[in-house]
Amino acid sequence: MKLNTIKHKKIYFAISWTFMILSALIFFTAKLNYWIDMTWGTSAEYSYTWNINIPEARTNIEKASKEVTLSWTQIINWINIYKISWEKKLTVITWYETNVDAKTLDKIKNSFRSKTLDILKKQNKSIEETSYTNIGKSFWDYIKNTAILTLILAIIWITIYVAWAFSAVASGISTMSFSIITILTLFHDVLIATWLYIITSLYFPEFKIDTFFITALLTILGYSINDTIVVFDRIRWNLRTFAWKKWHNLEEIIETSIDETLRRSLFTSLTVIFVLTTIFLFWPESINWFILAMIFGTVVGTYSSIFIASPLLYEFNKSKDLSQYKEKTYNPEDKIVV
Repeated sequence: MKLNTIKHKKIYFAISWTFMILSALIFFTAKLNYWIDMTWGTSAEYSYTWNINIPEARTNIEKASKEVTLSWTQIINWINIYKISWEKKLTVITWYETNVDAKTLDKIKNSFRSKTLDILKKQNKSIEETSYTNIGKSFWDYIKNTAILTLILAIIWITIYVAWAFSAVASGISTMSFSIITILTLFHDVLIATWLYIITSLYFPEFKIDTFFITALLTILGYSINDTIVVFDRIRWNLRTFAWKKWHNLEEIIETSIDETLRRSLFTSLTVIFVLTTIFLFWPESINWFILAMIFGTVVGTYSSIFIASPLLYEFNKSKDLSQYKEKTYNPEDKIVV
């Protein structure tokens, strides 16, 4: 299969830039569906035996949330109420202002918890609270700091590893170009996968941004770099084999490398997607948002390794002269002069 990836690189770059811009814009325009472990919030789950009017329940609870004030300041800044798909369960997630001391905020949370249950029972006497989770500031600080540190360390080690792995490719090829492109494609994959997930969460609120989602992003980094390095490794091999032959230029070498690894990349990704989809459909719902983020990351990562990483490598090195890479050899007859 001849893709002519380098020839059509402007199309692929335009597609990626479009999605990346949309991804960046959504962070400023959409109200993100954070889980409580990211917002100091609370989550209460209720079960019932006969049907409940969800819009009416939402209206009554939202009205009550506006009455929760401290020093004339509204404490609840957002509330999300939704029915769990295919189950007679209702979830109420509440986000609170974070400029309130922990003890006072806990009292407010407990008060609103009781008020919410009273409102729901007036509408449907069969309703019962089945679970309640309250996240405090210290836990959120721990999650935030750990996530940031983990991402930074992952990126640093990935950069070091790629720079070392491709330190001897061919004369005229920039070693750092492999590292830089790897980081750019990782950023591309995480940003677009996050955008796809956020779009999904706007229509299906059970898909939340939480610690599972952060874990999924880190996993996406690992899968994405693996797929990219498979292609880069083939390019390295072909550079060592053909770079010295003047009738093989960089574009031809990269195109050949993509064609040689295309089937493997697609089959591997399809296998991963098949397994993830099976888990998503038949495993417990508690890990569904983690699996969905992984599916998005796998699709985007496969696309970027073929249509973004390789053309970027060409752009970084197209003006450079290629020559055969020669490994240093030790000559025992060489004498050391002291």
